Amino acid sequence: MPELTGSLASLLAEARLILGAAGIPEPAREALLLWADLSGEAAAGVLLASSRTVDPDMATGFLAAIDRRTTGEPLAYVTGWTGFRLLKLRIDRRALIPRPETEGLVELVLERVDEGRIVDVGTGSGCVALSLATEGRYKSVVAIDKSAAALRLAALNRELVGASVALVRADLTTTLRDACVDALVSNPPYLTEQEYAGLDPAVSLWEPREALVSGRGGMGATARLLDDGRRVVRAGGWIALELDATRAAMVAETAERRGWEAVEVRADLFGRERYLLARRSKTP
Repeated sequence: MPELTGSLASLLAEARLILGAAGIPEPAREALLLWADLSGEAAAGVLLASSRTVDPDMATGFLAAIDRRTTGEPLAYVTGWTGFRLLKLRIDRRALIPRPETEGLVELVLERVDEGRIVDVGTGSGCVALSLATEGRYKSVVAIDKSAAALRLAALNRELVGASVALVRADLTTTLRDACVDALVSNPPYLTEQEYAGLDPAVSLWEPREALVSGRGGMGATARLLDDGRRVVRAGGWIALELDATRAAMVAETAERRGWEAVEVRADLFGRERYLLARRSKTP
């Protein structure tokens, strides 16, 4: 352990060695990001002022965070912060860590629906709903989650962002009225039990299982959203779902069988078939 009254440079060097010995990739970068998030400083500023003496309490907290990271706990959970589009949000084990792919889901909704009422089903940290509320010009944005713990995290982020988003505890769309929204957006759980068992331990050991696994074939939540979505989305409105790339064609076929129109599968920034867009028909 470094001297707690030493320089920031020596503290970062020691942290790099600890992380490297634990097999953490890019240990220097991880140490820098951990310090930046915990201290609230910009990473570039940290490097420019690394000769300064570190407050002992800050050093103790930083080393405790380094120890947590060596166990495999995701960086975002260790720091308690995550970035999503234009937002910096609080994050912990109550919700999935937002992924870059989900940022693309928000972009597709903003492109297709520029007004009206939006519902984000399975909101988790609130990242999708809060992004839509801050970047769009919608009359209202509602965020739904079955988990009371996740909604408390979303409420914390709502306060942090200062966005007008209604938070509702419910099982998917069960509490929504008929034809009440112009767009339904969701990043639902979509893995099978077998796929979940094969996940990287950095995900399966830390992130909430209920936000990842969904019934037989991984289609449980997705099928329910396509079914009941026709009830809650107004005629001519849209549904936008994040998908497992291996089942994109199956989801598109399911949407067409359920009576959705203009069904389209779009690729994410890595070229994988990741999103479904479909319009509510004007007939029941």
